[in-house]
Amino acid sequence: MPRPQSLAASLAAEPVPALGPQAWYGADLGQHQDEWCHVWSAAEVAEIEAAVAGVLAADRQILGITREHFPLPTISGRLAEARRYLLDGPGLFLLRGLPVDRWSIRQAATAFWGLGTHLGEACSQNGKGHVLGHVTNLGLDYRDPETRGYQTNARLPYHTDSSDIVGLLCLRTARAGGLSSVVSSTTLYNEVLRRRPDLLAVLMQPFYRTRWGEIPEGKQPWASVPVFMASEGRVIAHYVRSAIRKGQLLEGVPPLTAAQNEALDFLDSLAEDPAIHLDMTFAPGDIQLVCNHTTLHSRTAYEDDPDPARRRHLLRLWLACEDGPSLPAWMTESYEGKTRNGRPNGIQVPGVPFKAPLAAE
Repeated sequence: MPRPQSLAASLAAEPVPALGPQAWYGADLGQHQDEWCHVWSAAEVAEIEAAVAGVLAADRQILGITREHFPLPTISGRLAEARRYLLDGPGLFLLRGLPVDRWSIRQAATAFWGLGTHLGEACSQNGKGHVLGHVTNLGLDYRDPETRGYQTNARLPYHTDSSDIVGLLCLRTARAGGLSSVVSSTTLYNEVLRRRPDLLAVLMQPFYRTRWGEIPEGKQPWASVPVFMASEGRVIAHYVRSAIRKGQLLEGVPPLTAAQNEALDFLDSLAEDPAIHLDMTFAPGDIQLVCNHTTLHSRTAYEDDPDPARRRHLLRLWLACEDGPSLPAWMTESYEGKTRNGRPNGIQVPGVPFKAPLAAE
């Protein structure tokens, strides 16, 4: 990995490639699935179910569950390894095989939240204060400026979320589509540097993006933040093209230049390269974990089952990690707020309390 001062200097001087485990290619990482995928054993499932049973017996609500309330004497070590792989390694992990088909929604949510307490601190995911999110089609129109992709069945291009880690627990898959992919944003940075350094300079300058009407205290309806930022030896990325596109509708936001549009188009084309990204199968009971700062994630459009009880449904956590990678001020000052430990705090709107609903709303 290059020395921190070398990479940081790339903002104002000639950029240098970013090295280290965050820079991977899907074709290579796919050959080492045993490093980033763990299938729960029967004993581990029993340990998780015992922790869930203890929480339910105490009638403890999800917002009141801490790591101490969810003891995992053997699994905690496994989760610590996954956490380091996420924050200091390639930035993705898959935990497979929770028996969600035999669990109620409260059991599934309790298990997911409890596992999450061993990884980080839950953050609000929207202006409603949801710290436990539901990714499912609510029948909304993705073209609406204030509609976010997780509320629809539309294709979601490669993007990041507003936290250190995003976790998704699959309860049900779609009848067709809804396939998941991830890509190293560090590799994308390196490829843009290698192929079109002129466009990298554009991507390292601020882009205006909408806040979807979910405006934290003291912030504007829009934010201005680069796609790529250097910070202590790493490239930190934050990218949601739909937010950039819809930001163009807001008063006071300057129009995108031809160079900016070309740079975003080029970045998207690189992410779609099957040699660069990694396709991941996603089955009921799987938990997909991604570090937002070094990994983008995507899903294809999907078709739901006509029966509402069988429609695609994922639970989501945004987690802040006090020992996460160093972040530039753009992330926690210009764009997001901070948790008590100085990490990105998701989408926190003044006066809105945290909620952990057991149904999509």
